[in-house]
Amino acid sequence: MRHQLATIVALVASHAASAQQFVRETTTRFPTQAEYTNQLSFCDVDRDGDLDIAWANGQGYSSLGALLKPRLFLNDGTGRFADFTDVNVAGITGCFRGVEFGDVDRDGDWDMLLAQDYARPALLLLNNGSGVFTAAPAGQMPAINLGSSRGQFGDIDNDGDLDIALCNSGTNRFGTTGKPKLYLNDGTGKFTDNTALTPAGNVSEQMDILFLDVDQDFDLDLHVGTRTTGTQSSRLWLNNGSGTYVNQTMPTDNTCYSYDTGDFDGDGDFDLLGVNAGTSNTELLLANANGLGTSWTNVSAQLTTNPTTDDNDSRFFDIDMDGDLDIVVGTLGSASERIYRNNRPVTANFSVVANAITAVTDSSLDVKVADVDNDGDFDIVTAQGESGAFQNQIYINAAGPADNRPPRVLKMESVVPGAKPATHVVRAIIVDDMTSDRGFHDRGIVLAIRSNQGPWNEIPMQWSGNNLWRAVMPAQPAGANVDYYILARDWANNLVAGEVKSFVEGGTPANPADLNNDTRVDGADLGILLGEFGTAGTLADIDGNGSVDGADLGLMLAAWTA
Repeated sequence: MRHQLATIVALVASHAASAQQFVRETTTRFPTQAEYTNQLSFCDVDRDGDLDIAWANGQGYSSLGALLKPRLFLNDGTGRFADFTDVNVAGITGCFRGVEFGDVDRDGDWDMLLAQDYARPALLLLNNGSGVFTAAPAGQMPAINLGSSRGQFGDIDNDGDLDIALCNSGTNRFGTTGKPKLYLNDGTGKFTDNTALTPAGNVSEQMDILFLDVDQDFDLDLHVGTRTTGTQSSRLWLNNGSGTYVNQTMPTDNTCYSYDTGDFDGDGDFDLLGVNAGTSNTELLLANANGLGTSWTNVSAQLTTNPTTDDNDSRFFDIDMDGDLDIVVGTLGSASERIYRNNRPVTANFSVVANAITAVTDSSLDVKVADVDNDGDFDIVTAQGESGAFQNQIYINAAGPADNRPPRVLKMESVVPGAKPATHVVRAIIVDDMTSDRGFHDRGIVLAIRSNQGPWNEIPMQWSGNNLWRAVMPAQPAGANVDYYILARDWANNLVAGEVKSFVEGGTPANPADLNNDTRVDGADLGILLGEFGTAGTLADIDGNGSVDGADLGLMLAAWTA
């Protein structure tokens, strides 16, 4: 009996080990559709606590086809989607190559950016707060015709609002006569063309554009991936802190379709993965060698295998919750998407996981990772275009561990007080166990603040682009001891508290006996003093002699204002 039980346990364990982790469930979770899709983006557009999907649909590869609707699929909370396009995005058609979300008017909901190809302007759609989108009024976006494959939101000039970067290759995305566009936000969601802030010269065949803080100086640098080949094909532009960009020389790449960024080697900075960007259509894996984005090491040999297939997109995510970033690659025409397990700290880091995902021969142009069914683990969705049936696919995580790892606050800006009390901007770089062009999916990032050991107050931090968040700390009382830290919650409700930092606000307190800094010396201050009476004290040692005693009480009574 004992032998039989051991055999059964071994068989069960063997089955669990070989179980397919990502199982295609398209027919039961997605509407049937047959439209040429170029990209997708997850966002909780109706603020009901689940992730919805927008699809950038645009017919035609090398010539303009029929204009299509940008599809919007709403999630019922369990990962089953219904098409709400005609209700929530009514009357919009175009040749859409890219879709992203950002709160351009800071009204608390997510607005939509659609990048268009074949000499058509990018469209900004405004959210009414419940996931219904309408085109921004004329004049709110530059009416500039573009050949654009992607657009991104990010606060490039640290003024608290989201600006826009767009690919632009000229008359179409394979053109050679355009340069990426920068549109600056005036704070109300109205944008003006400020492309002069980028380096001079055209950039050919721009396929991808990505914000990232590559040097961790709390501003957004910009990477432009191109389909051309050779030195200075794809570009990395470093931000000088105020939104002006300078070019940084990068390793040679080739025929790129997209880049993704994540810390795949665990050294605390952002690395890059270029799909199709290596030799002969292989993947290009670049390690940020000095953490500043000015020295890069080609470590593509760490990918085993690295085939010469027509791949179009990738994402980093932790498939086994072991603390390092694995990879999913979306491929066109092959029998399956590929999933790589990160074997760090082994030298050959990444190896393909056999049978990890349902094998489907289709034409994936985009791949994203998200917890679509709210069960605490990461699922996979792909967008289909160019060929095949055009049925977008969804793969549910059926055998992987739940996300039990909280986000990480990689770095938080230190407040440098001036001579007088002032408001202070605090920015932070925060990462989780998955990547997208918008960083990770969160359920709230806040800045916690207190003065003189008083109660903690929490201020929501605003997303500033990719993995960067920002908050404005209200002016604190002069001379106050101020503590602050960050609370970050990911989509699986894992919560982390970052490092507590402190500073003394500039200036001298108006009245040292005003222990709680409410501009009055009254019973509240007396209560603090009596609570520390006879001790060294932390607040009530008014005369600074090392103890709270009758002398301090006398000073308080002399200053009494109540």
